[in-house]
Amino acid sequence: MNDHKSIFSGAHTALVTPFTRSGDALDIDQFDAQVRFQASGGIRGIVVCGTTGETPTLDAVERRAMIARAVEIGRPLGLMVTAGAGSNSTAKAIDLQREAEQIGADATLQVVPYYNRPSQEGLYRHFRAIADVAQVPIVLYDVPGRTGTGLSVDTVCRLADHENIVAIKSASGMLDDVSRLVRETDLAVLSGDDSLTLSIQALGGVGVVSVISNLLPDQVRNQVDAMNRGDLVAARIAHDHLHALAMGLCSLDSNPVPLKMAMAMMGRDSGVVRPPLAPLAETGQRALRALLAAVGFETETADDRVQAEA
Repeated sequence: MNDHKSIFSGAHTALVTPFTRSGDALDIDQFDAQVRFQASGGIRGIVVCGTTGETPTLDAVERRAMIARAVEIGRPLGLMVTAGAGSNSTAKAIDLQREAEQIGADATLQVVPYYNRPSQEGLYRHFRAIADVAQVPIVLYDVPGRTGTGLSVDTVCRLADHENIVAIKSASGMLDDVSRLVRETDLAVLSGDDSLTLSIQALGGVGVVSVISNLLPDQVRNQVDAMNRGDLVAARIAHDHLHALAMGLCSLDSNPVPLKMAMAMMGRDSGVVRPPLAPLAETGQRALRALLAAVGFETETADDRVQAEA
């Protein structure tokens, strides 16, 4: 395994951004607790200011605060810190890349530009321009369901020649593409979908940027580590245990709406989701409770929390 595959190998958690009950401020104490919870579960690294972190709703001061706090709390605990630094403006993405580096991030996550729908040549030039100025490793983030366009394998192969582009978070659902990426590049391939982590690792991926590990870091770590050491039986058992919940967290509503509700149900409230996201509907809450119960969690109701706080 080459150096960057070894560095990124394992389970990384795409952290939520905890807000206060009003949603108008960050809840730093809850964030600190979540980072420590991840470290106690043996997670390899944390990813801040990504999709799960509701980054479009963060202002510049909040973004910097989240990255700085992740570095301050996570680094001494042995966690690798990857900071979302993407934009649909190449110039802004370069600024965010430099900012994350200055704050102390170990790597950055650079998402495919959204809304503009650039050509593959445009995508190549965008990521190449960022990589040319980067001082820390870059993880490409391919998530066409969010961005409206995706990276072709041919474009990724061109980008993989750059020394600063070392990994890709694959959230396209295209396993044939993963096979080609593993075969034709030396990138560390990370699953961007918890439900596909087992499959992506079977094809040569080395880990995951996980949503469900916000809830169950030790179980996600165990699954990923089992697969990386070739223990398919243990990995399959862990996958089967988590699969329905992993699917529900990303299908009952837009991520991180179900995740934040699940955290609240488990007594680890991370605050509201910010508009334009809305709380999980009652039907979704019932389904989520059933999914949590299936993996062994007793959940709190809103009335339970009110009584506990009284």
